[in-house]
Amino acid sequence: MNPSSLNNGVVREGKPWQDDARLMGLVGVAHFVSHFCQLLLPPLFPWLKETFHVGYAQLGFLMTIFFTVSCSVQAISGFWVDRVGPRPILFMGLGLLCVATFGYSISTSYWMLAGFAAMAGVGNGVFHPVDYTLLNKKISTARLGHAYSTHGITGTLGWALAPVLLVPLTLTYGWRVALMVAGGLGLAVLLVLIPSREHFALPRSAPRELRNGSAGGLSGSLDFLKIPAVWMCFWFFLLYAVVLSVIQAFAPNAAGQLHGVPYALSAICLTAYMVSSAGGMVLGGFLASDPARCERVVGAAFSVAMMLALILGVGHVVPIMVPVLFGVMGCASGVASPSRDLLVKKSTPENSSGRVYGVVYSGLDIGQAIAPLFFGALMDHHQYRAIFLGLALVQGVLIFSAFNVRRVRRSNLLGGVA
Repeated sequence: MNPSSLNNGVVREGKPWQDDARLMGLVGVAHFVSHFCQLLLPPLFPWLKETFHVGYAQLGFLMTIFFTVSCSVQAISGFWVDRVGPRPILFMGLGLLCVATFGYSISTSYWMLAGFAAMAGVGNGVFHPVDYTLLNKKISTARLGHAYSTHGITGTLGWALAPVLLVPLTLTYGWRVALMVAGGLGLAVLLVLIPSREHFALPRSAPRELRNGSAGGLSGSLDFLKIPAVWMCFWFFLLYAVVLSVIQAFAPNAAGQLHGVPYALSAICLTAYMVSSAGGMVLGGFLASDPARCERVVGAAFSVAMMLALILGVGHVVPIMVPVLFGVMGCASGVASPSRDLLVKKSTPENSSGRVYGVVYSGLDIGQAIAPLFFGALMDHHQYRAIFLGLALVQGVLIFSAFNVRRVRRSNLLGGVA
């Protein structure tokens, strides 16, 4: 074998594009299930409220349980992935999500729902360390931008499908049947992926200690925590999650109140955002083909998103244009997504992929767990304009954070830290 085809013992360059495309698809389908399961309960809150005689605050706490557990597991699972490889961790996560979804459907009390939410959080927490370890070690470097783009698109489509599937089924057959169908979808994906399990293993040509993430790189398994750029990435993703949480939970309703948008029209704002975000990720995959410009892409994209948030917050927008502005904002966010992922890769030491991505992406769960506490209070006090001003502020900090990651990383390299 030509040594030039090796990258740290893992075969990557010179691979047929079909091999890369197959792995992108398989990882993407698994990621789709992860995001789909994240939004199973929120669309059903009106029905769950009546069934279990609880308030929205208690139902929202189910999501806090989910993301808090997921955050803890995500950080730990990165070490598991580096130790035993991504395949068994991936199948464990998918299996737990399926069991938890079926568990939701048979729950007879609020606390049963809470227990299965914790189980689902465990399953959800493994995906980013698994997915990015597979993509970074097995996809050709020239196609990594497209791999990140595909990964983001499939996750976004998972979010988009959950309410579209569950609400009509609930209206027709009830929420328990809807969740049974959702569990069946997850189980079907697991059964499809099992015959392709060899694609989720790291190449046997790599030395055993490299496959287990224990060779080269940093001298100790926790030494990566000393790298400032890793923590800058963590804070970047926490802020990104705040933006996402506000868009998903509060911004469409706030825009409807500010601009007199009919409910039927404001309800499609989130769909417009998610679908446009998926489209933006396709363009973002091409822009991410040059890693040297990833900070500029992120900065430019979030500058557009911030401007649109300000327009929605302080401008006078005719109702029909509100979903359009959400769509453009989603497209801008989608363009940034693959370059956002490259920020982490460029800050990751060799053979520490799982643990770095586990810690960094736990910021997503923390952001989604804490954002509703602050922005939900603003909604309760009818501070709809403040929702968009806060959203724009966080987007502005994201622009600064992206360039600060580059500055800190360069300082590390000059100082010999990483």
